[in-house]
Amino acid sequence: MSLSPLLEPEGWPRPAGYSNGVVAHGRQVFIAGQVGWNPRSGKFESATLVDQVAQALKNVLAVLAQANGGPEHIARMTWYLTSRAEYLAHLKEIGTAYRTVMGKHFPAMTAVEVAALVEGQAKVEIEATAVIP
Repeated sequence: MSLSPLLEPEGWPRPAGYSNGVVAHGRQVFIAGQVGWNPRSGKFESATLVDQVAQALKNVLAVLAQANGGPEHIARMTWYLTSRAEYLAHLKEIGTAYRTVMGKHFPAMTAVEVAALVEGQAKVEIEATAVIP
């Protein structure tokens, strides 16, 4: 994906952990919301938000790999979280888990608190759009 340039309006502070916008050229890949379960068994191996974030990101990348893409091709993500308070309480650990899975690639991102997710044990669901050159 060609990320040229990141869209950061003049005078705005640089956001931490995401970009305000990106410009991308190539083949678009739309990845459905992924939760933090083991994709082979459909079972949650952890009840912690941090672990579920890491697994959900791995699941996003597994789908993206089917289109020969990687984390660097993700242009945007939306995170649906069941607890804003839990997310904010674990930001540092979530950031570490994010960088472990995604590296230092920070697409345009939105995080939204929701009342519940369809999968009752899920604490996060992440959807993504990627652009592959």
